[in-house]
Amino acid sequence: LQTTLKADWDIGFGLQTAIYFCTAAHLPYSLPCSIIIMSLKDSSLDEEKFVALLGKLVGEAKHLQNNPPENIPVEDRAARHVLDVLQPYSEENGGPLRIQHVSYVEGRGNIIVEYPGEPGGGIMSFVGAHMDVVTANPETWSWDPFSLSVEGDQLRGRGTTDCLGHVALLAELFRTLGQTRPKLKRTVVGVWIANEENSKILGIGVDELVKRGLLKHLLPGPLYWIDTADSQPCIGTGGVLAWQLTAYGKMFHSGLPHKSVNPVELVMEALSDMQARFYRDFPPHPDEAKYSFATPSTMKPTQLSYPGGSINQIPGEATICGDCRITPFYDIKQVMSKLQSYVEDLNSNLKQLPTRGPCSKYELPEEDLRGRLELKFFDSYSPGLACNLDSEGYHAMCSAFTQVYGQCKPFAITGSLPCIKELQDEGFDVQTLGFGKLSTYHAVNEYALLSDFKKGFQVLTTLVDQFNK
Repeated sequence: LQTTLKADWDIGFGLQTAIYFCTAAHLPYSLPCSIIIMSLKDSSLDEEKFVALLGKLVGEAKHLQNNPPENIPVEDRAARHVLDVLQPYSEENGGPLRIQHVSYVEGRGNIIVEYPGEPGGGIMSFVGAHMDVVTANPETWSWDPFSLSVEGDQLRGRGTTDCLGHVALLAELFRTLGQTRPKLKRTVVGVWIANEENSKILGIGVDELVKRGLLKHLLPGPLYWIDTADSQPCIGTGGVLAWQLTAYGKMFHSGLPHKSVNPVELVMEALSDMQARFYRDFPPHPDEAKYSFATPSTMKPTQLSYPGGSINQIPGEATICGDCRITPFYDIKQVMSKLQSYVEDLNSNLKQLPTRGPCSKYELPEEDLRGRLELKFFDSYSPGLACNLDSEGYHAMCSAFTQVYGQCKPFAITGSLPCIKELQDEGFDVQTLGFGKLSTYHAVNEYALLSDFKKGFQVLTTLVDQFNK
């Protein structure tokens, strides 16, 4: 008996009606709306809905900046827009999506959404799209960072690349699943998180979700972390260790430098010495080439400060803060131990450090006074990740990129992502990918490309399709 299948889509209400026409009886039979007539990977990103949602998210970006104590984000201002898109397809409203809004701090919620597959059919997840952003100073931008502007293919505004563009992309994926209701073998899970841009204050985002076991059910399948850039798999990330080096000297008149221990000179020379030792102890690792890391492990200063005073005063102390970015082939705790040993050695003999000119010195024997170095580490640090290149999740990801882009060119950088190494250590097959522009990450005049997100949507749907053949 020959049959043909036609479908009528009501996009406005998200309804799907499929009708069989039997050539023998010529009678139509309505099929349940859970039956889909095409492969999910054949669907495409609804540009209008995606841009509209992204516009609402970027419009909240001023309140999503994460730099405590000055800027405490309220991620629920973004979450409400995601929930507005997905709630019409929730189980409560007769749809297939199981939606949780999980908060541990008021106004700073996470979202977990499940599209159910067959019982016992397995699971796959998309995690890491975060609803906070780094700070932006409108005075330094060429356009308003806190409202979305569209210029040709460019989507401009804070968070378009990192990571509100991915928040909107993942929402559109699950809206499409809720609307079209494909029959899948594997359950598909999406997790939008709070507090990704700050690692000093914990107990809010993905770390707390993991701690409380809310992601444990994702363990049997691949976990795709959606928060990188340049539309290719990112197969390696760096560990981050933030440090503070303070030099203590003697405050004195700058016209009498021989009566002072200049902490600015001391901290600069000490850091130079420490960096030289660091690069001897942690040289480029052979495995970094295998993963195509853009840089080896690094140690560098990023901030300088002193208590204040007149320009003709040598201050009593000076501080340099910075970080180490460590490829995943070195133990970050070993790095901490080494840095501490450098400072201990320097403090035991400051004369080994170069001075600057005939009056520069780090000890005043006649006053029984000597300079001193102090190293502190910030409370939080995170190790790097080397993805499993032999896993099912990795090979599926490479296949999806090849199908959409014609090639797969994985890369690795020493940017850091929270908790993913811990997830891998617990047995998760963590793979990372994203579709923003690396050149605008955390930058002035941040933007992303609509065309990249359109292809990114194809990558995500192709991944879902591959695990449900």
